[in-house]
Amino acid sequence: MISQRHLFLQHQAQTSPFPLMLEIVKAEGVFMYDLLGKRYMDLISGISVSNVGHCHPAVVSAIQEQASKYMHLMVYGEYIQSPQVQLSKALADILPRELNCTYLVNSGAEAIEGAMKLAKRYTGKTEFISFRNAYHGSTQGALSIMGDEQFKNAYRPLLPHTRILDYNDFESIELIGSNTAAVFVEMIQGEAGALNPLPGFIFALRKKCYEVGALLIADEIQTGFGRTGKMFAFEHFNIVPDVITVAKGMGGGMPIGAFISSTALMKSLTENPILGHLTTFGGNAVCCAAALASLRVIQNEKLLDSVAEKELIFRENLVHHRIKKIYGLGLLLAIEFESSAFNFAVIALCMQKGLVTDWFLFSSHKMRIAPPLQITEEQILWACQVILECIQLVDASNSF
Repeated sequence: MISQRHLFLQHQAQTSPFPLMLEIVKAEGVFMYDLLGKRYMDLISGISVSNVGHCHPAVVSAIQEQASKYMHLMVYGEYIQSPQVQLSKALADILPRELNCTYLVNSGAEAIEGAMKLAKRYTGKTEFISFRNAYHGSTQGALSIMGDEQFKNAYRPLLPHTRILDYNDFESIELIGSNTAAVFVEMIQGEAGALNPLPGFIFALRKKCYEVGALLIADEIQTGFGRTGKMFAFEHFNIVPDVITVAKGMGGGMPIGAFISSTALMKSLTENPILGHLTTFGGNAVCCAAALASLRVIQNEKLLDSVAEKELIFRENLVHHRIKKIYGLGLLLAIEFESSAFNFAVIALCMQKGLVTDWFLFSSHKMRIAPPLQITEEQILWACQVILECIQLVDASNSF
């Protein structure tokens, strides 16, 4: 019989020459189980997706209940569907009053694309500004504002009128001008290696956007839904963006995203032309039910309350002469090593010992730590022990 591994390589499109090739048959909480029953702790939550863990009973129940009623009915925005309405209302309840209107889509990249169209349509301007080492998605528009040239060059020409600034460079803020439609910024730069903004940087961006009439769009795709210890990372910086984009941790493991703004801004997509943005599967009823259940889990289990404490446990226990620094906020952390090769070697050993971690796209010498929010102190301590053991083994090998 042909193995799943063989079929995977033969028939499924690959994104790299070296996929991880784990064959997972079950996942629950912070753990995943392979074909042979080996258990792996998921220390990256499927890249900040499984914020409430794998297969949370409340999320599974919501999926099953909604699937028994209806799934797809009509393209987004035409029918009144309770899962969409209830999710949008729940989001408005936890966001500032300026962010009271949600457009539901399928993914983070689609949320970025929708936000780009909204900014152009509302402001009548054409320039988009983003930041070096930013990651906003891989579709054409999102790729145009990605902050890494290596990933973009093979796909040019991309959108014109884009400008890349240096994150945390206060002087470059003055380049935001009268033709700027929007500034896209991650509150914590994810793929740059969990890079925090300098004090006052996000506030200065907000102020400049007000001055020139540009929209400030906060990419909360990786940081949203509790990852940093607040429901949304912008809450750490005493500002309210004009638009936020969300996905990843939103759906409890189901594919869903959204761009969220005010009713006044969103109305610009309803005319000249009508149907200014369309999605067939955005707001899928089952995905919305899962997202609402996931949000309620975060609230009812008070998962935000312990994020800062868990961050501290990681920081206090991950001490080694090979660790240069730990970046990030909450449970989006990055362990910095001296080289990518050293990092990859440690990651590979961790995998052998049943601990799944990863690197960052634009900061490959840093190890990613982004576990489900309900990870326990005991589980954190075990993970830290494994990481330190693997660092020690690689260090003792004298290969680096």
